Amino acid sequence: MPFFWYELMTTDLDAAEAFYTAVVGWKAQLFEAPGMPRYIVMNVGERGVGGLMAQPDEVRKMGMPPAWIGYIHTRDVDASTKSLKEAGGAVHREPDDIPGVGRFAVVADPQGAAFNFLQPDGPDQPPLPLATPGNIGWHELYTTDWQAAFDFYAGQFGWTKGEAMDMGPMGTYQLFAAGGEPIGGMMNKPEQIPVPVWQFYFNVPAIDAAAKRVTDNGGKILMGPMEVPGGGWIVQCTDPQGAHFALMAPVR
Repeated sequence: MPFFWYELMTTDLDAAEAFYTAVVGWKAQLFEAPGMPRYIVMNVGERGVGGLMAQPDEVRKMGMPPAWIGYIHTRDVDASTKSLKEAGGAVHREPDDIPGVGRFAVVADPQGAAFNFLQPDGPDQPPLPLATPGNIGWHELYTTDWQAAFDFYAGQFGWTKGEAMDMGPMGTYQLFAAGGEPIGGMMNKPEQIPVPVWQFYFNVPAIDAAAKRVTDNGGKILMGPMEVPGGGWIVQCTDPQGAHFALMAPVR
C-alpha cells in the first residue's frame, strides 16, 4: 500500500491553513480529539487527504524546518517497523497509539528519507483516483543511491519499476508503481538538496494560475513551470514558512 496521508508540521498553523486553502483549493476542517494538539484536516470535497499541525516543541528545539511527511498504510505497524529495521531503515519513534486515529511510527529508509507508518482504526477508505484535483498526484524521492532505495521500497511494500528516464547530467529518474499504477519517481539528489527527502506534488487545474497563487500568498517558486513527459506541468515551491512542496497540472 502506498502513501495515503500527508502531514505538514509548521511554525505558523494559521498562516499555513490560509496558504494551502488558497493555493491548492483544499477545504480546512478542525479535527478534535481529547488530549491532541490542534490539527487541521485538508479535504478534497468531503474526503480528507492530509493534515496540518504546529511543530511540537521538541521538533522546534532541534531546529528542524517546517516539512511535509507522508504516511504509508500498514495493517500491522509493529511488524512493518520491525521489518523496516531489519532491512536497514531507522526508527525515529517506536509504534505508538493516537486515540481514535490509529497506531503510528516515525521511520526512515536506509538512506535517511523520513516517512511515517499508520495502521488506521476503522475500515479502509478506497483511494481517490490519483489525478483527482487536490489529491497528491506524484511522490518523488531524492536520495543518495536510488537503486538501493528502490530495492528497499520494493522489498518492503511490493513497489515495482516503471520506465527509467535518462536525465543527462542529473542521472536516471526511475518511475515506480504501486498496484500497477505509476505513483512517483526516484533519483539521486542534486547537491542543493542537503539530505534524502520525499517531495509531494499536489494536483491543481492549471500551473500558471497556481504558481501565481503561490507567490501572491507569500510562497516562492523554486523551479518551473516546467513541462514533464506525458504533457503535464509542474512547479516546485516553498510555502511562507519554508516547507517544500510541488504542484502539478494537466495544462499550462
